[in-house]
Amino acid sequence: MAEIPSLPGSLEEALDELEKDHDFLLKGDVFTQDMIDTWISYKREREVGEMRKRPHPFEFTLYYDI
Repeated sequence: MAEIPSLPGSLEEALDELEKDHDFLLKGDVFTQDMIDTWISYKREREVGEMRKRPHPFEFTLYYDI
């Protein structure tokens, strides 16, 4: 069976993959390396980090639903 690529399962996984492979964004001077690094850092701090601090709605269903 052929390997079928899959999408990242979370924003964090997507950012990890973007860090590994973003050369296509640098072609034609569309984005700079600094801009990509800044965007990834911003997303990690402002979104990934903040989501880790809060319970997922499914956790409420699992543990607090009566």
